[in-house]
Amino acid sequence: MNQEEINELENMALRVREHIIRLSTDGGCFTGASLSCADLIVYLYSHFLNVGPHNFDTPDRDYLFLSKGHDVPALYGTFVELGWMEAERLTNHLKTNDTIYWHPNRNIPGIEFHSGSLGHLPSVAVGVAMDCKMRGLNNRIVVITGDGELNEGSVWEAILVAQAYKLDNLLFIVDRNYFQANIRTEELIPLEPLAPKFEAFGWRAKRVDGHSFTALDEALSGVPFAAGQPSVLIADTVRGRGLPSIQERADRWFCNFTHDEVDQLLEELHGVRRAEIESEALIVR
Repeated sequence: MNQEEINELENMALRVREHIIRLSTDGGCFTGASLSCADLIVYLYSHFLNVGPHNFDTPDRDYLFLSKGHDVPALYGTFVELGWMEAERLTNHLKTNDTIYWHPNRNIPGIEFHSGSLGHLPSVAVGVAMDCKMRGLNNRIVVITGDGELNEGSVWEAILVAQAYKLDNLLFIVDRNYFQANIRTEELIPLEPLAPKFEAFGWRAKRVDGHSFTALDEALSGVPFAAGQPSVLIADTVRGRGLPSIQERADRWFCNFTHDEVDQLLEELHGVRRAEIESEALIVR
């Protein structure tokens, strides 16, 4: 991946974060967690997955299951930036005249399955991966899970089944932002060491900076990580990424800001991005 492609992804991710912030009013949304996985979703749909309006309904498409469905604002925003959804439609968020609400809905083209009940979609994805294997297809089945979601027993049942059937067409991506709802994961039920846990279940694991497009590209260029084994990418992220005022705050899991606060947060987002660009320029010099 060259620098021009990285810049394009970073600019798209910035615009997706703008959409997330604008959805954080008039009823609100799960802002902090959506900001943590925005880069992951932007990268996957832009550079990794073979899926789009041209093949939404064909069996050989790649599949993405957003198991942590409360992060759907990042998905909506990415669809808008890819031209798969009209930007104006986001103004229907939480209104009765549309299906744009707190969790994914299959009435929106590109969304594979309803989600929101944590621990559900890993099993759905295992079933789809098994079906694709049986059909002799070479597509990819990707699941984005939350780290707190890994406390669900059904997730580990799915992990066991995936290993038993050698589903190397299956990729889990763990959005490792170290928060479960309004508490840190390690204060509730510690998850670390996480990669060895997956490996003990027969998976091949890698760990990366989930906000680095270069790191994501390098890691995912080698999927599957091992033939005959499911893959898991543990992506270290920051809840509230891009907004220091709400970053890593337990009380900013769900947000319902006033319109004035939204404007202030958009200014903050762009200020942070300008500072990042200036810092990168100094490093290059």
